[in-house]
Amino acid sequence: MRMPEDLEAAFNRQVTMELTSATAYLQIAAFFANRNLIGMSGWMRAQAAEERAHADRFFDFIVDRGNTVHLGDVPAPRSDFAGPEEAFEASLAQEQAVTEAIHGLYRLASDRGDLASFPFLQTFIAEQNEEESMVQTILDRLRLAGGDSGAIFLLDHELGTRGSNQEE
Repeated sequence: MRMPEDLEAAFNRQVTMELTSATAYLQIAAFFANRNLIGMSGWMRAQAAEERAHADRFFDFIVDRGNTVHLGDVPAPRSDFAGPEEAFEASLAQEQAVTEAIHGLYRLASDRGDLASFPFLQTFIAEQNEEESMVQTILDRLRLAGGDSGAIFLLDHELGTRGSNQEE
């Protein structure tokens, strides 16, 4: 069953937002790679891939519903940060913006009585809770490190193990 036109437009904006997030994460990965924080760079590259996969899922959902995908412009992301803490602050802000957008989609689907969107969006709502919590934890640990290079390198190493010993 096709989505109402305004819901289709909102889902299309979400595809673009997910692609924007993927691009932002890739740029932050470059920031870390240029500073030889390879673990943090790898973690951000994994996040970029995850956001791209989210865009694909929204894309497929739109098509599967018989609607049309219209990609929007993806702006160039911020490329410079004072350090790891500021980069992860930007990451958290991005996740919070995505969470708010998905909540808005859910509210709009509810207002339109589009029950078919609920299960799809609920998976993203749950995932966003996890994403925000994970980035907040990393940010809290960076703040605890207080700029101590040894602590930052330990965290960098830990983040570099992403995927080898934990779920993403």
